[in-house]
Amino acid sequence: MVPIKYNVRNLVVRKSTTAAAAFGLALVVFVFACALMLANGIERTLGRAASPDVVVVLRKGSDTEMTSTIEDKHVNLVLAQAAQIGASKKPVGVGEILAVVLLDKVGANGVSNVTVRGVTEDVLAFRPSAKIVEGRAANPGSDEVIIGKGLKGRFTGMTIGQSFELKKNRPMKVVGVFDDDGSAYESEVWADVHIVKQSFGRGSTVTSVRVRLDSASKFDAFKMLVEGDRQLGLVAMREADYVEKQSQATGIMLKILGGMIAFFFGVGAMIGATITMNAQVAGRSREIGTLRALGFSKGSILFSFLIESLVLSLAGGLVGAIAAVGMKAVKITMLNMGTFTEIVFGFEPTAPIIVSAVVLSAFMGLVGGFLPAVRAARVSPVEAMRG
Repeated sequence: MVPIKYNVRNLVVRKSTTAAAAFGLALVVFVFACALMLANGIERTLGRAASPDVVVVLRKGSDTEMTSTIEDKHVNLVLAQAAQIGASKKPVGVGEILAVVLLDKVGANGVSNVTVRGVTEDVLAFRPSAKIVEGRAANPGSDEVIIGKGLKGRFTGMTIGQSFELKKNRPMKVVGVFDDDGSAYESEVWADVHIVKQSFGRGSTVTSVRVRLDSASKFDAFKMLVEGDRQLGLVAMREADYVEKQSQATGIMLKILGGMIAFFFGVGAMIGATITMNAQVAGRSREIGTLRALGFSKGSILFSFLIESLVLSLAGGLVGAIAAVGMKAVKITMLNMGTFTEIVFGFEPTAPIIVSAVVLSAFMGLVGGFLPAVRAARVSPVEAMRG
């Protein structure tokens, strides 16, 4: 067997060709890993907004809060049903309205949709993970709002002390910024539910009801009560299942897009690796002939060049993976396909994503180096020495 240090030395000696091939492989791994990290990022961002003991109640036939309508009198019935099965945490539940407002972006010639959630005065008690980090909570029944930290400074009026129009001639003053551990709520504006009703003409209705049960094990009993009353026409689902459903469309789109880009880049990288290894075989015919003359078999030569291609691809893959992990500090915005509003999220690396990216680079290196390795194994020692 040809010593591996021989292959490493050849890669080090041929710096320019090695660097070019490694860069191509690193780029593919970087793109592939970033696509998976983005998909994972949006799933986790939406997932952090879910609590295992919280149930979301919507109008039957509605896929999202945006398309749901529940009368106020039915909200009280839902809360009574929750109390009936033993839900005792205060507040037991909240009826909320989800709306969309079009706002101007700061520093950009454009506008985008922003989610406005009409909430009750005990919203922070119902969602204990949300904390005011700047300013104060909004006064109930006033034209004051608090915003998620993901919105701060990104849109006109989204800074403490400034205002934006919820509707024409209906300015809302920002008095606080809240943090919610990186969840999707950080991309929302929270305003008084009655103000949002008046502004969007919702009358005596809300778009959803969230109920906090004493235990997640009580979900089936609560669901049976809610959906068993046909006059209500409501459906109940775990909050975790609801947000997972909302993230599927965007997550799948990112994975498909990233996979397509990685595929085309990967084909180019494999071609580059093949060209690089072919060039090395052509320039090292005398070396290969010497190795054959020393008694190394064709299989040893084949294996040696495959190892060289593998080392090259792993080096490039590790560089690309490390660069992808560095993207964790970057925050981006993307359209949430569930609400058609912008959501702020980041790249979320995981061990399986990084490992799969490096494995991809190893695969590309082996495929790209196979034909050159076969060519090297077929070199005749006599002809090589004569050359």
